[in-house]
Amino acid sequence: MGHETPAPDRLENDEALGLDAFAEAAYLEYAMYVILDRALPHIGDGLKPVQRRIVYAMSELGLKAGAKYKKSARTVGDVLGKYHPHGDSSCYEAMVHLAQPFTCRYPLVDGQGNWGAQDDPKSFAAMRYTEAKLTAYADLLLSELGQGTADWMPNFDGTLPEPKVLPARLPNVLINGASGIAVGMATDIPPHNLSEVAAACIHLLDHPEADTDDLCKHIQGPDFPTGAEIITPKEDIRAIYESGHGSIKMRAVYSTENGEIIITALPHQASGARILEQIAAQMQTKKIPMVIDLRDESDHEEPVRLVIVLKNTRVDAGAVMAHLFATTDLEKNCRVNLNLINLDRKPGVLGLKSLLTQWLIFRTETVRKRLTHRLEKLTERLHLLEGFLLACLHIDEIIAIIRNEEKPRPVLIERFALTEVQADYILDTRLRQLARLEEIRLKAEQDSCRNEIQRLETLLSSEKKLKNLIKKEIIQDVAAYGDERRSPVVAREEARALRQEEILPAEPVTVILSEKGWIRSAKGHEVDGSSLPYKSGDALLVNVRGKSDQQAVFIDSTGRSYSLAAHGLPSARGYGEPLSGRLSFPADAVPLHLLMGQPEDRYLVASDAGYGFIARLGDMMAKNRAGKAFISLTRGATPLQPIHLAEEKNMLLVSLTNEGRMLIFPLKDLPFLQRGKGNKIIHILPARAASGEEFLKHLILLPQDATLTIWAGKRSLSLKPGQLEAFKGIRGRRGQLLPRGFRNVHSLTCLQPETEKGTIAAGIPEPDPTASE
Repeated sequence: MGHETPAPDRLENDEALGLDAFAEAAYLEYAMYVILDRALPHIGDGLKPVQRRIVYAMSELGLKAGAKYKKSARTVGDVLGKYHPHGDSSCYEAMVHLAQPFTCRYPLVDGQGNWGAQDDPKSFAAMRYTEAKLTAYADLLLSELGQGTADWMPNFDGTLPEPKVLPARLPNVLINGASGIAVGMATDIPPHNLSEVAAACIHLLDHPEADTDDLCKHIQGPDFPTGAEIITPKEDIRAIYESGHGSIKMRAVYSTENGEIIITALPHQASGARILEQIAAQMQTKKIPMVIDLRDESDHEEPVRLVIVLKNTRVDAGAVMAHLFATTDLEKNCRVNLNLINLDRKPGVLGLKSLLTQWLIFRTETVRKRLTHRLEKLTERLHLLEGFLLACLHIDEIIAIIRNEEKPRPVLIERFALTEVQADYILDTRLRQLARLEEIRLKAEQDSCRNEIQRLETLLSSEKKLKNLIKKEIIQDVAAYGDERRSPVVAREEARALRQEEILPAEPVTVILSEKGWIRSAKGHEVDGSSLPYKSGDALLVNVRGKSDQQAVFIDSTGRSYSLAAHGLPSARGYGEPLSGRLSFPADAVPLHLLMGQPEDRYLVASDAGYGFIARLGDMMAKNRAGKAFISLTRGATPLQPIHLAEEKNMLLVSLTNEGRMLIFPLKDLPFLQRGKGNKIIHILPARAASGEEFLKHLILLPQDATLTIWAGKRSLSLKPGQLEAFKGIRGRRGQLLPRGFRNVHSLTCLQPETEKGTIAAGIPEPDPTASE
């Protein structure tokens, strides 16, 4: 701007001031006011100005913990009229915040009447209906107020003094936390357990060089009043305390009773009514069909008791709650920003050690002021006692001076070397205080004052003894106000919303794929795809049985694989829909094969070029419309129908070409791959493969002791285990030719020994040595 911004206190004196300079300075003044005197707490007592004024005004009204309740309107009236000239509604709301046990970890105000509920914290009654007084915990902020510990300032109209900061005996800024929004900054300090914070303070007094790790051995983490679990890892909590900002994740606490989920604790500032609305909305949209009812059984004895009724006892309650944690306010993040007013009256974000170190400096100075104030009072009293006891020794002469002198005060001062204060005290003394017993009592008081003065001087001169005194007082306060932690810090798995397949019931379905690429799904496994109607010129290609929560996997003529959720397929009541409307196939590619099952199911995948491998069904599933490259094909090759491997141990693979060459080898010789071309199953001459004259036609799995039956038209040939030895060889070899008349094979079947009945094995001549590779 090219000019110096004037200080805010000079604004009213600068008449010829540019608008830009005035606006800048005025906004700066407003911002500093909001930051220092409205929104951020002070590190000393952990209170914002309005909270401090409420607590102080209530103490001035005599509303201590042992007093009777008074109307809240009386307190608000005193606060507004004497210290805080703002709106009554905002002041009363700040007072309510200090009284709500679900908002404040250690409430400062003891309320009687309707002070709101956890479901709706702003549902409190008007201040003319409610009554309040201070809690016993508030005494930790007020007990030393009249002992010279606080700095005072005039109120808004200069007629009354008010404390700048209350002399807190414990770090209330951490214990009760704070939240507020200022200009350009905000604060979010979560509440903590009093006993843990006190233990950390004591440790820091004994070990000033302690780091955040040492302090975290005492402070596990925030301690929220609602009792929800803290699931943030301890390493992350330590990082938050190191930097002063971060996020704490909270999760509701639940148990199961008679197949029902009972929620007994909610995250901080979470509404049970709002959570039930969120769950009910999911029930209406059928996102959680396993939940059939909700109930809110909360009452005064159990402030939180939400009941989730499951469909049956077989439903996994843990999976349901994991879904609800991920999709509702049953799990929430609480922002942490340890931003407050430091001892130097400047806002700043502090780490845990810096915060406690500064508070201990504040507390040490407060105790020093208290002891100094007490020392001054005792010194003054001892001075008066010395003058009075001197008067007792010369009582007759003093009485004569008082009776005879017109102005006895200067005579007494000169005669007995008294100070003016001592002379005034003697002249104000009543005659009955001159009795012998009173003199004895005063001598005892004089000795007591001297002893206490000596003790105080020793404390003030020794840093070690002063620290011990502070530790002793902290331990006493913990004994009086400490309690057990409410929010356990536990390790939990990350919440995950249920997938659509997990939500839907696993019903049997039959998926039908036509030759023209039309897809549809029918309920049940009794459906015969060949009996369904098809468009003109279309017919059944394949139908597969599966479950509605499974994926339907497709393999096209180029070797790409695709997948669609079975529950989303069109109904079999019509012709279905073309797959090309849901999947993007390459040009000239057509769907050939359809598979269904679990992702862990294993399949033998091969092409008619004579290559193959073993793969999981899950590796064939794709997330996008274009699918993924799964089988690498040589030119002109086509994928064969994958074979489900229900059992792989000791299985043989029978491969047969269109020319009648058969090779048998162990299935384990093939590799397990996620995608690719695979290894050679049977050798096909390259020239013949390129021309399409020879190709792999049949694959079948054969147990070691099974009989293989070859069907060529209506003729069949059964080969028993001993006869099959002639066709066994090393993977990738040429194979042996079948006998003439059985080389144009239409199908292969195998029979286990216990199922063989009436099978006739034809005689097979010795293999032709020239036919093998």
